[in-house]
Parts: sequence; C-alpha cells; structure tokens
Amino acid sequence: MKEKVGVFAESRELSKARPGKTGKKKLRAWYKNWQLYLLALPALAVIAVFCYAPMYGIIIAFKDYNVIQGIGGSPWADPIFKHFKAFVTDSYFLNMLWNTLRLSLCSLLVFPLPILFALLLNEIRIKSLRTTVQIISYAPYFISLVVSVSMCFTFLEYTQDRVGIINRIIMFFGLEPVKFMESAAWFPWIYVLSGLWQGLGWWSITYVAALTAIDPTLYEAAEIDGASRLRKIWHINIPSLMPIISITLIMNLGNMLNVGFEKVLLMQTDLNYASSNIISTYVYEKTLGSVIKQYSYGTAIGLFNNVISLVLLLGANFIAKKLGGETIL
Repeated sequence: MKEKVGVFAESRELSKARPGKTGKKKLRAWYKNWQLYLLALPALAVIAVFCYAPMYGIIIAFKDYNVIQGIGGSPWADPIFKHFKAFVTDSYFLNMLWNTLRLSLCSLLVFPLPILFALLLNEIRIKSLRTTVQIISYAPYFISLVVSVSMCFTFLEYTQDRVGIINRIIMFFGLEPVKFMESAAWFPWIYVLSGLWQGLGWWSITYVAALTAIDPTLYEAAEIDGASRLRKIWHINIPSLMPIISITLIMNLGNMLNVGFEKVLLMQTDLNYASSNIISTYVYEKTLGSVIKQYSYGTAIGLFNNVISLVLLLGANFIAKKLGGETIL
C-alpha cells in the first residue's frame, strides 16, 4: 500500500508518527524520492537567486542611501522609520492610495466575466466555432502593451486635427465628443475595460481547462434526471470551478495594491494625473523619473506596499479557510 501513497500523503502520514521515529522516516522518504527533489532544485535555485537574494536591498528603506557609499556603507536613517513617516504624511498619500484601490476594485468588478465567458464557451457544441472564438479571444493578449495603449489613444482621441473612431460614433448620434484620455473621471474605466478586452480570453483559460476535466458521467446522470442546460451549469459546472475561483480571488485580493505601473504610466497625462497617480508610478517618479534619485524613499514606499499586500493576502486566505473554500496556504 505504501507504494500507492503519494509523496504528500506519505509526508502527512509521517507527521502523525511517533516523535522519536519521525526524523528517520522523513529522511527515508526524502531519500526514496530524491529524484523529485533533484528535479525541483534548478527552480529553487532560480527563486533563491532572483527573488530572495535581492531582498537584501530592503534595508535601503531604513537608511539614507548613497550610491557612492553603497548599501553597507550608507548611514542609517534617523529616526529609523523616517522615510515611511515621510510617505504617510505626504500630501499625495491619500490620493495615491485611493487611486490604487479604485483601480483594483474596478478590476474586481469584472472578475466574474472570464468565468462567464468560459461557461458560455463550454456550451458551444460546434467544435470549429468554439476553436475560432477561442483564437479570437486569445489574440489581443499577445498585443504589446505599448501598442494596446497607443490603440486606446488613437480610438479615443479628440483634437482639432484628429478625431478617434469612438468620438466619431458619438458625434454621429449628435452628442458632444469627449476627451477620454484627458479626463480623470474616465481614466479608471478606460484602464479596466481595455485590460478586459486584452485579457478576457487569456484569463478564461484555466476555467475552460477545469470545465473540460469534468467527468462526463455527471452530465449523463443530470440528463437522466431531466436537468436543463442551465441546471447543469448551476449544479455541475460552477461547483467544479469553485476551487479555482477561490484561489484566483485570494490572489487578486492580495495584489490589490500591486497595480502594474507600466500601463498606468503609458496612459498617464497631465490632465488625468489626479486619477492616474498611483503608488507604483509615484515610486518610479521618485526613484528613476526625477533628477534627484530618492532610492531610500522609493524603497520604503515599495516595502510599505508589499507589507499591506501580504496582510490582504493572508486575510483573504484566512476568510476563505473559515468559509471552507480552497486556500493557498
């Protein structure tokens, strides 16, 4: 029977063994599966070199970093949390925090759409049609971010010389044109909807894969009971997707403050700055985008952002565990 027990199941059994013999049994289990650990070694090495080793630079947040003196030679900040205090008391702090949370919350509003798209795609019975729809929906994801933002400016622009296609349609119906890319009110929706257009098909891949793995006998049993297609979706498809939905939602909640700054920075203009000034773009502005490089201040902001994200991730994971759903920890 031991040969049929998986590596993780075997580890759980060993953890329940008597304390005196647990160490020897664990060593025996590791030796038995040494090929698996050897296979994982390159990936662990990459993570250690590129993820954990750079964390040494975090101490810059607690120092008055000087490029000439280096990380080790730079003096410690006085007081030690000087840069964190400067960020929290910054006049832009509340505006940046609200802008970051607003973009994340708007992104969460469209979170169910990839799930709905996967469910609808799964209901297409003509294989060639389903494949065509999948290819069309996946294609925008492979468009460069710079190109997709340029498309947004081209389609939505309104100047004396050039009028985008969206404003042409608006004017066709006798309405006043809108300067979308220069509007602080429109910026969050343009950011979210353009991201939805580009990523809808790609985000649905995991849900489509989960739906294809459902046991066909469940559908056969539902048909015998006289269940409609809507009943099959509600009682078979959605419960099968719940573990993936739970984990994806936890990850999204944990990344609420980690809004990717590349797209925001490319879409940012002087007129929409009130809505597009988020934490990550502010870090870039203070560290690389200004004449005076405030590396310690920027590192402190990044560390503050990551700590809050970790708290949100653990909180979402704790709530999911209490509710009996799938968790990542």
